[in-house]
Amino acid sequence: MNGLVMAAQLIFGLAILVTLHELGHFLAARAFGIRVEKFYLFFDAWGFKFFKFKRGDTEYGLGWLPLGGYVKISGMIDESMDKEAMKLPPEPWEFRSKPAWQRLIVMIGGVTMNVLLGIFIYTASLLHYDKEYLANKDVNDGIFAFELAEKLGLQTGDKITAINGKPFERFEELLSSKVIFGCDLTVDRAGQTVHVIVPADFYFDVTKSGKGFFLSTNQTSLIIDSTVAGKPGAAAGLLKDDKVITVNEKRTASPDGARKIIKENTGKAVSIVVLRGADTLQFQPLVSDSGIIGVYFKMDLGKYPMTAYSFGTALSIGTADAFEAIIGNIKGLKQIFAGKAKASDSLQGPIGIATIYGSVWDWRWFWKITGLLSMILAFMNILPIPALDGGHVVFLVIEAVTKRKFSDKFMERAQVTGMVILLALMAFTIGNDIWKHVIN
Repeated sequence: MNGLVMAAQLIFGLAILVTLHELGHFLAARAFGIRVEKFYLFFDAWGFKFFKFKRGDTEYGLGWLPLGGYVKISGMIDESMDKEAMKLPPEPWEFRSKPAWQRLIVMIGGVTMNVLLGIFIYTASLLHYDKEYLANKDVNDGIFAFELAEKLGLQTGDKITAINGKPFERFEELLSSKVIFGCDLTVDRAGQTVHVIVPADFYFDVTKSGKGFFLSTNQTSLIIDSTVAGKPGAAAGLLKDDKVITVNEKRTASPDGARKIIKENTGKAVSIVVLRGADTLQFQPLVSDSGIIGVYFKMDLGKYPMTAYSFGTALSIGTADAFEAIIGNIKGLKQIFAGKAKASDSLQGPIGIATIYGSVWDWRWFWKITGLLSMILAFMNILPIPALDGGHVVFLVIEAVTKRKFSDKFMERAQVTGMVILLALMAFTIGNDIWKHVIN
């Protein structure tokens, strides 16, 4: 059942992302009078599909292979490699008959749609789930420095006033990629200004230990939000509103930190010490084979004034968070190419992504991961690799500048080259997934 939930979340998330990505290409093509022959969610490899129907000039369908989707645009050299059609004289409704600027808009339509979707999900999540945030200026008693923060030179009570010399609005930005991938923190320490440098490789420490072991407010505590009846946590006696002191003798202030410790003890009893009223109690639920105990945690930031999100602030901050997701991935890729990170540890295939979604359907977590994937999909698709949107964009920009069109033969060879690269990358990520999540 756990595997089915993970698979269902992965397929549903991909269906949303792929449909809207291809819809971006579709709408842009139709806006310029370009005929779209097919619109498919998932690939109908070897001609097999669950269903299809035709409306106007377009065949719509659902393929069986959930690794993407496609629109087949008339007069365009794409993954279908329809060479016979390209031998015929160009028709006015074909992609190849349109000016370069129109073709360019068609090619960036999918990426644009994914960026807009990512911004929408981030913004809507702030308004619907978070509703309010802790302003950094209101954390007047400073941070609580866990081991990772102390390693950097931070101290409990420090007030962090700027990241790379720029003041920031929300306290939680201290846990974002702009910090953990390296930065200069401006710190007010007992009235004196000091600078704490976060090295670029700090990312590896956070990845290994988790953000829940970095820093929090001085008043942050971890609360049990709810328990699932019949699961180990409830069976052991844990109750809603219990204040968690330690998990396996480790203090963490974040739900992610608690989940990490619990998952590391799969198949074992985990010690959870809580404060219930005036009593300190210890429970030892047995962690299930899927790495859970059926307990949902929430973070209580303390008795600070909270700032409500307006639509304007949610949109502004949601947009910043969405693009920060892309920046974080760029920084991560740089670590791989610089030889400081292993591709096998950093890249995730379908199994890895399904694992990130998790075995419990939590809508808040689902939308968080889907929004992140939407931004990653936009970034990956705009990379200048033939067969990806970014490869087509590069060729179109060159054509627009030089006023010279690439030959169909060149575009066919470029498409084949790109497809070989993508298939090799796909084989690597899927094989890596199997090695990490099945063999190990």
